[in-house]
Amino acid sequence: MKRALLSLLVLSIVGLQFASAQSKNALTFNHSAICVRDLAASNNFYKSVLELEETPNPFNDGHHTWLKIGPGLQLHIIQGTCTVTPEKNVHLCFSVPSLTTLTTRLEKIKVRYTNLKGDAQAPTVRADGVKQIYLQDPDGYWIEINDAK
Repeated sequence: MKRALLSLLVLSIVGLQFASAQSKNALTFNHSAICVRDLAASNNFYKSVLELEETPNPFNDGHHTWLKIGPGLQLHIIQGTCTVTPEKNVHLCFSVPSLTTLTTRLEKIKVRYTNLKGDAQAPTVRADGVKQIYLQDPDGYWIEINDAK
């Protein structure tokens, strides 16, 4: 009986170690990168309009900016020769606690936003009750902002 319990304990520990090793190899999201034509204009938009915080990057070459977009997550902005094909279905998405607070601020600083259909200064209400708006950065990339919890 003791030997069976000991074997079961050893197998359990080995199983936990195997499961832990597998989870260590699981993919996790780290960053998204966009190519921009004017790094200063993009920095201004993402830091002023979206209020994202700049984080240190290893390049320090005036062609890269890294911004914090969540715990352990970054947006890399890279200046280059870019061809952007703006399409609303291809977008970054951020959530805020209050979409009303955000839209009031956007209107105050004269930033245009639309709903999914393109109606100006109006949110879309999804089937699940989440409200969302869309705006574009200086290069035309679409950004969705919603109040999903």
